[in-house]
Amino acid sequence: MTRHDLIRQLAADRRVSRDPRQHWPALESLPQDWPLNVWVRVTNAFTSYGAEQRRLRRLISVAFTPRRTESLRPLVQDLVDRLIRELAAVQPGEAVDLRSRFAYVIPTEVICDLFGVPDSMRDWTRRVIDAALHTAATPEQAKADFDDLLACMGTLVAAKRETPGTDLTSDLIAARDGEAKLDEEQLVSTLILMIGAGSETAVNLIVKATLALLTRPDQLALLRAGTVTWDDVIEETLRRDGPIMHMPLRYAVEDIDLGEGVLIKKGEAILLAFGAAGRDPAVHGDSADDFDAARAVKDHLAFGHGVHYCLGAPLAKMEADLALRALFGTFPDLRLAVPEGELRPQESFIANGHQKLPVVLRER
Repeated sequence: MTRHDLIRQLAADRRVSRDPRQHWPALESLPQDWPLNVWVRVTNAFTSYGAEQRRLRRLISVAFTPRRTESLRPLVQDLVDRLIRELAAVQPGEAVDLRSRFAYVIPTEVICDLFGVPDSMRDWTRRVIDAALHTAATPEQAKADFDDLLACMGTLVAAKRETPGTDLTSDLIAARDGEAKLDEEQLVSTLILMIGAGSETAVNLIVKATLALLTRPDQLALLRAGTVTWDDVIEETLRRDGPIMHMPLRYAVEDIDLGEGVLIKKGEAILLAFGAAGRDPAVHGDSADDFDAARAVKDHLAFGHGVHYCLGAPLAKMEADLALRALFGTFPDLRLAVPEGELRPQESFIANGHQKLPVVLRER
């Protein structure tokens, strides 16, 4: 589904499930080395349905309350300031990969701090999360990566169970809903969801917003003149270049007649292309493909919709806001180091980003 109205409808429809164990008969026939196993076979609020989904989401919602998110602002600002100082030490005229040196570091470090990932595990954590997003891997590599991811998150749970701290992993271990709590599989699967989704979304948002401003001088001029705000830039980036393209999968609990000759049969898989919704000409007209931070309507579904709406959306927006203000405020002559056409997309069915973003921060 690529239309804004149908994506929104199906994301909120009680006849649509995210639990393949209950509602996708084809799951039994899929091999253990299927590259999308990490997004489908895990057991958490992301892949549950009905009362169980509501229970699991309630247990994890403490992670991203407005108060807790706002309490992270000083941490994010300090990290951004440190990275800006490091970038300022780069020689004028020298190209630097802004993705790996800046955009990637901010949300990754924040989410690792939030979940109490020990320093000794951070390289491992980053590696397995990156691998989960690399859906172009061979089946053999995908299976090995999935096993590595489960081992990494399992190790984190074991470490926090032995030595709890003031972090969200410890909170999730202790979280209860009456007599019920997250079991081992749900704990590991929940960490995969929250650490993975909690970092990649903001990485691509920062990269795409930076690219939009560097390739559209008129938009940067509007920003500097005060005609548009950073919030406008961020919302327009989310609309035009949503950081997540697909979040597989959903399944029809019963037959769903969408009209126009389209019938989704019970048990069929549904793929919602969230990244496409913001480009729908039915909503944004003939200019849907254009980046225009001044447009009045910036409706998008970049963070999903309905019961699975992303809990970390406010944190991702905050990280992007602080990062972009500091970047463009410190380096007013920032420019791409290569033609836009040379940028390579991530090899990912999930993420909508670039492998690198080479820039020159200052001229010689």
